[in-house]
Amino acid sequence: MDLAAYLERIGAGRGAGLAELHRAHVTSIPFENLDSHQGLPVSLELDDLERKLVTGRRGGYCFEHNLLFAAALDAIGLRTEPMLARVRLGRPPGTPRPRTHLVHRVHDGGRVWLADVGFGNGTLLQPIPFGPGVEHEQSGWRFRIITDGGEHVLQTIEDSDWVDVYGFVPQPVPFVDIETSNWFTCTHPRSPFRAGLIVAVNHPDGTRVAMSDWNGLTLTTRTPTERTVSEPAREDIPGLLESTFGLPGFELGDHGRVTPRNAHSE
Repeated sequence: MDLAAYLERIGAGRGAGLAELHRAHVTSIPFENLDSHQGLPVSLELDDLERKLVTGRRGGYCFEHNLLFAAALDAIGLRTEPMLARVRLGRPPGTPRPRTHLVHRVHDGGRVWLADVGFGNGTLLQPIPFGPGVEHEQSGWRFRIITDGGEHVLQTIEDSDWVDVYGFVPQPVPFVDIETSNWFTCTHPRSPFRAGLIVAVNHPDGTRVAMSDWNGLTLTTRTPTERTVSEPAREDIPGLLESTFGLPGFELGDHGRVTPRNAHSE
């Protein structure tokens, strides 16, 4: 891995530790599904992740973010273990989703952490201790881990109540399982990452901004205490990608899908 290029991309120095790298990553690289939205398969090879998220200054979704981050942690000597999670947020209890989210258990100086730089509009800003315990506050956002059967469940506060974000069995998975989950996420017709658009950024002060067309096109800005929602026109998407999410060079193509600006000339 080109660690120097990655550190430059996220604005971190060579001596940065786990917490600083985590926060720098989530506040520097946007979450986006523009490739799967176009019907393109998403590669998880490290060279491709670096080419896209680092050199190309694009974003990605959870598999891309967390595998790139794990490679950086490995490069500075920390041990990481990947685990697959089922997203629970927005789904009634008892309605399981496939394991389409990736997190990491990180070993650092005798302590063990849950790291996740890839949940998009609502990811952890910094790692939290692995396993159930006390509540953790990060720039006003609150998180905790509880147990539910054999799963660890990350929870956060929504409208004064604790809600489930995702649950995972605390057991590392092989890369082939991650590849399988990624393939479903970016190619299956019923995958929301194939059917719709989602882009998000996390600001250093804790502000979250997300654009999605999963339930009509919306642009949502959130702080721990306030939420603002607007409904931009679809033709505004390319401009918003550039001005709000730092993703220039896109236009609306056939059927309203977002495509690279030069795609039609190739």
